[in-house]
Amino acid sequence: MIDEKKDPIWKMMGLLFKPHPWHGIPIGENAPDKVTVFIEIVPTDTVKYEIDKQTGYLKVDRPQRFSNVSPSMYGLIPQTFCAEHVAEYCAEKTGKKGIVGDGDPLDICVLAEKSLTMGGIVLEAIPIGGLRMLDGEEADDKIIAVMKGDAVYGNMTDIHQCPPSLIERLRHYFLTYKDIPGSSKAKTEITHIYGREEAHEVIRRSQIDYESRFGGIEEMLTEILRGV
Repeated sequence: MIDEKKDPIWKMMGLLFKPHPWHGIPIGENAPDKVTVFIEIVPTDTVKYEIDKQTGYLKVDRPQRFSNVSPSMYGLIPQTFCAEHVAEYCAEKTGKKGIVGDGDPLDICVLAEKSLTMGGIVLEAIPIGGLRMLDGEEADDKIIAVMKGDAVYGNMTDIHQCPPSLIERLRHYFLTYKDIPGSSKAKTEITHIYGREEAHEVIRRSQIDYESRFGGIEEMLTEILRGV
């Protein structure tokens, strides 16, 4: 990968253009211990926003059904992708066959004493665990993290230090946020709540999947720009 801190072309690009939140923002030098997060929605949002993969802008995905709102800040980890390696780990841990990656960047919930008032914000977070979620046959892990330096949650190092009621709220949200009104069949399943080490492994595998799918983007664009 190109070292954006040293490459003059990428420095110029950063001055002229807004980086794509998924591809243009680095995950962070200390990942998976500390990661950069792009926040898409906050607990006060009654509409679910998500990144538009093509443009990088936030788009309306759907209104939140009923009174179901996210219990925490929620977004994605840049330069991650959930494909073969993430799915393989999920299958190994659940014993289920036919699991595939959901083809999205890795999702993350960020716990903090004070919530941001809007999405579209970048912050640093410390992963402490995760929810192993299946959406049909797709691995759709939700990493749980604390905002770096937070006064209440910042010293937590593992999900088991979180209040059980908060974890239950997160579980309830993800088990119901895709439900169709009137349907008796749940779309999602949470098989495990796992700790920090497994969260790190999921992040590492999502980085491998990203490199397999998108590796070489910086080099390709650099060659194009140098030829202009």
